[in-house]
Amino acid sequence: MEMLNNWMELVCAEIGRQREEGVKNENGVVEHPTDKELAETKMAMLEPVDKMKTQDLVRLILGVRKGEHGKWAVLARDLTRRLETPGMFEPLAEDPLPLKAIWELSKRFTGKKLNVYLKPRDVWEELRDVRGLKKEHFMAFFLDTRNQEIRRETISVGTLNYNLVHPREVFEPAVKNLAAGIIVAHNHPSGCLEPSDEDLSLTKRLTQAGKLLGIELLDHVIVTRDGFMSFKQKGLI
Repeated sequence: MEMLNNWMELVCAEIGRQREEGVKNENGVVEHPTDKELAETKMAMLEPVDKMKTQDLVRLILGVRKGEHGKWAVLARDLTRRLETPGMFEPLAEDPLPLKAIWELSKRFTGKKLNVYLKPRDVWEELRDVRGLKKEHFMAFFLDTRNQEIRRETISVGTLNYNLVHPREVFEPAVKNLAAGIIVAHNHPSGCLEPSDEDLSLTKRLTQAGKLLGIELLDHVIVTRDGFMSFKQKGLI
C-alpha cells in the first residue's frame, strides 16, 4: 500500500510539473499540454501495465505522448507494428540502443524462446554450453514453420566417443511440441568434425522417420569447441 501511495504521489508530481513547465517536443520547443492530454497521461501512468495495450506500453517506455509526431513517435509506431507481427520479433541494425534494449527484455520475459535457426552457425553459437563437454550430448531443436525455436532438449548423453539414440526419442517430443521441423546436433569431445558411421546411419534413419511423420529433419550439426560440420551443407541430408 505504501508503494502504491508513493507511486501515486510521483504521478501527481509529474503531472503537476508538466502542467507548470510544459514538455519539450521533437524540436526542443516547450509546449504546454492541454487538460485532456494531462488526463490521458495520468490515466496511462496509473493503469496497471499488464492491462495496457502494446502501443501504450511502447509509448510509456520511450516517453512519447499521444498525438506526438516526432522521431521517437515514429519509432514507437514502428516498434508496435513489429511486436504485433508474427515473425518480426527481431531488432534492426539501425535501431537506437533503447529499442534494442526493449527487444532484449521482450525475449527474456516471453514464455517462448525466439531463437531463429537459419544456418548451422546459429546452432553452433547456441550450443556454447555443450560443444566443449567431455561426453557426447545429443541435442534436438524443435522448430515452428518460421524456424523459430519452440523447445530445445537433451535427448541423450553418451560416452567420450559414442552416443546411442533412437529416432523415437527424437520424434516423440517433436510431435508433443507440435514441431514443423527439427535440427539435431551433437558434440565431438575429440575435436574431430568428421561424422562417424553411426552418425551417418542415425541421420539416415532420422530423415526417413521425419518424412513418414511430416516433420522434416532440417539439419544435423556436429559441434566442437572450435568449429562445426553441417550434414545439410555436406549434402548428407
